[in-house]
Amino acid sequence: MEMKTDLGRGLVLKNPVMLASGTAGFGMEFTDFYSLDKLGAIVTKGVSMEPIAGNPAPRIVEASGGMINSIGLQNPGARVFADELLPRIREYDVACVVNVFGHSDEAYAEVVEFLEGVEGIDGYEVNISCPNVKHGGIQYGTNPEMTRRLVKELRCRTNRHLMVKLSPNVTDITEFAAACEDAGADSISLVNTLLGMAVDVKTRRPEIARIVGGYSGPSIKPVALRMVYQAVKRVSIPVIGIGGIQSAEDALEFLLVGARAVQVGTANFYDPGIGGRLADEIGRWLNLHGAGSLDSWIGSLKV
Repeated sequence: MEMKTDLGRGLVLKNPVMLASGTAGFGMEFTDFYSLDKLGAIVTKGVSMEPIAGNPAPRIVEASGGMINSIGLQNPGARVFADELLPRIREYDVACVVNVFGHSDEAYAEVVEFLEGVEGIDGYEVNISCPNVKHGGIQYGTNPEMTRRLVKELRCRTNRHLMVKLSPNVTDITEFAAACEDAGADSISLVNTLLGMAVDVKTRRPEIARIVGGYSGPSIKPVALRMVYQAVKRVSIPVIGIGGIQSAEDALEFLLVGARAVQVGTANFYDPGIGGRLADEIGRWLNLHGAGSLDSWIGSLKV
């Protein structure tokens, strides 16, 4: 079974399985469970120009059908990533997509410009949809004009693959998908987390220090699947599906509605070997059910 998938501008994955940003660190956390060679790509934890300490604890809690997190984009900064972490990823035959973040247009541009001088990066995923920081992030992801302006600015600064990660916390996801395409994005990934909240009835306190956080996990899959389907119908650039994937069948649903690749997120926390198994399981399922190729399955939903 041919499992390659082409996301455009030179980003061709050997299989459609990616690890979602923020759920897999910088990849090394999983090498005790499987070789990163098994993956199509790893999307790194969000990288800003300067280090970020993140939000105060508690910042992760189990919730109904998933979990809520409010990490706050903790990361060591672009220089440490380039000098210490990226070389370890490049020991494996896996595409490296760097999730980038800033608090302003200038901050996004600064980190991309710095990384442009670093070899071994296959593309960027622009995080415009993180709900767990006070400034930046979700402000871009919930305003289509800000989305368009930022993507256009970054498009002028790189010839590498430019992916944009969209927020589900909007009225019409297709408006943002179209804004990204119009501004020159090569692909879009969706969805990031929904806004959620958990409280402790015994202490009468929120279970997350910042009160609300990003809700993810199996229970958001129907919402994510609907948004991916709508985005695929609206734009011609590749769409990467994210949200509640915990099995080959889940991934196949996103591919069926037109996603060209998928990202596995929350499942990494309770099933750390899933990334290493998923591509093989998808291939076996397609063979067993008579699909001629991965490409023939993608977008073949009958409606």
